[in-house]
Amino acid sequence: MTRLIELSIADALAQLDSGAITSVQLTQAYLEQIDRLDGQIQAYLTVTRDLALQQAARADAQRAAGDNKPLLGIPLAVKDVLSTRGVETTAGSKILKGYVPVFDATCVARLLDAGAVLLGKLNMDEFAMGSSTENSGFFPTRNPWDLERVPGGSSGGSGAAVAALMCAGSLGTDTGGSIRLPGAFCGIAALKPSYGRVSRYGLIAYGSSLDQAGPMTRTVSDAARLLQVMAGHDPLDGTSMPVDVPDYLAALDRGIEGLRIGIPKEYFSEGLQPEVRASVQAAIAQLEALGASVVEVSLPHTEYSLPVYYMIATSEASANLARFDGIRFGARVEGQDMIDTYKVTRGQGFGAEVKRRIMLGTYALSAGYYDAYYGKASQVRTLIKQDFDKVFQQVDLLAAPTSPSVAFRLGENADDPLQMYLSDVLTIAANLAGVCGISVPCGFDSAGLPIGLQLIGAAFAEETVLRAAFAYEQSTDWHTRHPALARP
Repeated sequence: MTRLIELSIADALAQLDSGAITSVQLTQAYLEQIDRLDGQIQAYLTVTRDLALQQAARADAQRAAGDNKPLLGIPLAVKDVLSTRGVETTAGSKILKGYVPVFDATCVARLLDAGAVLLGKLNMDEFAMGSSTENSGFFPTRNPWDLERVPGGSSGGSGAAVAALMCAGSLGTDTGGSIRLPGAFCGIAALKPSYGRVSRYGLIAYGSSLDQAGPMTRTVSDAARLLQVMAGHDPLDGTSMPVDVPDYLAALDRGIEGLRIGIPKEYFSEGLQPEVRASVQAAIAQLEALGASVVEVSLPHTEYSLPVYYMIATSEASANLARFDGIRFGARVEGQDMIDTYKVTRGQGFGAEVKRRIMLGTYALSAGYYDAYYGKASQVRTLIKQDFDKVFQQVDLLAAPTSPSVAFRLGENADDPLQMYLSDVLTIAANLAGVCGISVPCGFDSAGLPIGLQLIGAAFAEETVLRAAFAYEQSTDWHTRHPALARP
């Protein structure tokens, strides 16, 4: 018999609507799973137990009164970089310890307005700076498929919680792959929407021209369901685009007959783990068998995406993180005077990786270096975007690996920042171009670790990306597998 926590969001809604289960029962089941497993995985920074049960009871009462909100009674969790009213929000950093927002991020507010239940806030790399969740200011999160491995980052808590059945779905954020990489490492569906599709209001910024919030779920249809609620223009966010939101769920069953899929040769170069290459190639063959046509394409400026990304992202981080000073909110360490307080608070409050990126960004923006570094990176970013614009005139989607390898061991890359940065080499370009992408499980390596297939679409082509991902998912069983740890 399927346990409550194994139900997809779609199946849980069906059972809630039929009266077979209640939201309180479903929420309690997830809380019990958190109690059982999170001591080992450490995906949660905060568990909002009392709030969740109150929201669940209210959802049951609303359903009994005839309410049919799209997520009524579904227990979700949120990456701790997204503001939640009345619930501590730290962005994984000690410098924000004790900060309790008085407002919800727009994407969180829309989920709650749709009836979702908030289970808690999820661990992450500090200020979303990392690829493994080892850079959290509090503790590392572990991969539920192998507790000695990382879950990816920066949304590692979000990926691990979904994979370990500790929430029905979660929100992550993606600046250079931070939704898709944990999706691949944890074996779940993880969608980065186009820049401007989902409001950034209430998202504690790392790279303002790159950050985007998105859903992380066990199935593609669940990701589509969450995106349907989250997406749409927000007047509170100047980067939110006033474009129509399609009916994502209705599009899923249309199949992929005649869809043109490009295979970017730059994404299959040396350095790919052989089992990753084989699994992704098998997934592409499956898409072809489902009716898509496949053609090799080129994104010639891909080789520059990593240095361009780290120049732009660190520069924006340098500006964004200047506001965290111990004066207005968050942690404060008293110094001899105001300037000393500022220095000591930032010195103790920020972790090593955050300091590294602030210094890199400050240097790139400094007088005499701006044009040579940030200015030049911005020019090359335009070339990268033009590569995508040209290729999407030829094809509807791109298919590639999400990551060059499966999840690496905790501590394996801790002393080698460059090696850590290379984890995002296949995801970064999509953020620079502002396009959308999803990672879905497409196999396992010989050690039983998940492998991710990345599907990339043009800006605001989430409908096509989800349709292709759903067709692939429904023709395989990878998404039905759960870590042994998560089973009873």
